[in-house]
Amino acid sequence: MARKLFFWIAIGGTLITLLLSFFWPGVLWLFVFLLPYTLIGILDLTCTNHNVLKNYPVIGHMRYALEFISPEIHQYFIESNQSGKPFNREIRNMVYSRAKGVSDTQPFGTQFELTDCGYHRANHSLTPKAVDASHGKVLIGEHSCSQPYLASRLNISAMSFGALSANAIKAMNAGARRGGFAHNTGEGGLSRHHLAEGGDLVWQIGTGYFGCRTPEGGFDEKLFAEKVKHEAVKMVEVKLSQGAKPSHGGVLPAVKVTEEIAQARGVPVGVAVISPPAHSAFSTPKELILLIDRLRNMANKPVGFKLCLGNRVEFMGICKAMLATGLAPDFITVDGAEGGTGAAPVEYTDRLGMPLNEALVFVHNSLVGAGLRDKVKIIASGKVASGFDMVTKIALGADLCNSARAMMFAVGCIQALKCNTNCCPTGVTTQDPVRGKAVNIAEKQIRVANYHRATIASFLDIVGAMGLESPDQLSARHIFRRLADQTEGSYATLYPALATGALLEGEYIFGYSNYWAEASADAFLP
Repeated sequence: MARKLFFWIAIGGTLITLLLSFFWPGVLWLFVFLLPYTLIGILDLTCTNHNVLKNYPVIGHMRYALEFISPEIHQYFIESNQSGKPFNREIRNMVYSRAKGVSDTQPFGTQFELTDCGYHRANHSLTPKAVDASHGKVLIGEHSCSQPYLASRLNISAMSFGALSANAIKAMNAGARRGGFAHNTGEGGLSRHHLAEGGDLVWQIGTGYFGCRTPEGGFDEKLFAEKVKHEAVKMVEVKLSQGAKPSHGGVLPAVKVTEEIAQARGVPVGVAVISPPAHSAFSTPKELILLIDRLRNMANKPVGFKLCLGNRVEFMGICKAMLATGLAPDFITVDGAEGGTGAAPVEYTDRLGMPLNEALVFVHNSLVGAGLRDKVKIIASGKVASGFDMVTKIALGADLCNSARAMMFAVGCIQALKCNTNCCPTGVTTQDPVRGKAVNIAEKQIRVANYHRATIASFLDIVGAMGLESPDQLSARHIFRRLADQTEGSYATLYPALATGALLEGEYIFGYSNYWAEASADAFLP
């Protein structure tokens, strides 16, 4: 029917217009519409690869036009305050309000269904405390290096130059300097944009060893030793995997390897760059721990690693390597499978990796059970945006938290979901220099610092409202989750805690002993 309609309009409309033109010449203006309509229809019928357009010439384009704007339609007109993904409107508005320094209060009560399965909360106390601001910081590396770092409980998670625009990187780094917290470089190297504003940096080193890379793609210790001395670099993080695409490498196409990108990553201009899925500098848990200690000796600064937990045996092997060598990382960043990235295969984002809560509990309990917890700080990374998010993660075993997407909101991100297109409408996740200029560094750095300050204040306020004097008193028993049978249980009942050294005593512990028995310090695989 649509094809017939096209022919009737194209042919019949042309003939009728020509006929009427003998009596009214002005009717020829109809060809302004008829001619493009006819040409588009002919192209749809003869040249297109779209099945829809072959059967529905011209009008079929409405389908693709609506599909193109459907994310905006959904976000602006359909989603509720609670239904948006990955971050709902309530969280986004909270971050925007805090970043602007305006009221972040909510009227008329909660919009959550408090009895829905999965709802989680904490108990307040009739004797609330005023938590001292000093508890908003944690010292890392005090036992192992000459330059330990006093880190904020909330820091900017790993985002490299390339994933973010130069202006977004500078705004975040300047915000970190204003607020006294750390900014993770991501695996794309120690770029000049990360160094431009004077904020504290955590230098992340991934499988491509960008910034400390040999021409062949291996790890260059000499180059690392030279760069890690930079005053802005406060810690070093070896990235094993990330939540959004665990065990997946990447290819940066040659066309995207600009002079700036090449300089930051230590690669040739205009040559495709491959990030392999695994490291070449080590191949066993013991080699990983020895590498971390070697880096720490060169840096005299805290060194740790980041991973998205997958095979539990492999992490147990790392714990055994710590025991075998008598060495330990200063921190472990645990990234949840709900973590974000600029671009990743759908299957990896949706189906691989362990959610942050379960991963945190396992990492924390494993370190406790091996008698190692007092040597290692744990950083939680993955969809952390609010003070209550921080309370939850620290209650489950973390010492501090990292946030990426909330910091992006603070510099203007609107969750347009265009990060992988280089067409970010706000200039945050693009390498288009014109789009990137939309991020006003002077303005957005203030918003980053505002958001951080307000969220830390909220976090400490909630801890005090729970009747605690310090976040260090938080434990899994303080957080409650609504279960499928309409009852409620604390995380302590869902995730039983291990006693210090329990794994070393040989007693069977469900969910841990089998993995411990299979794990080896000399191989990741059992």
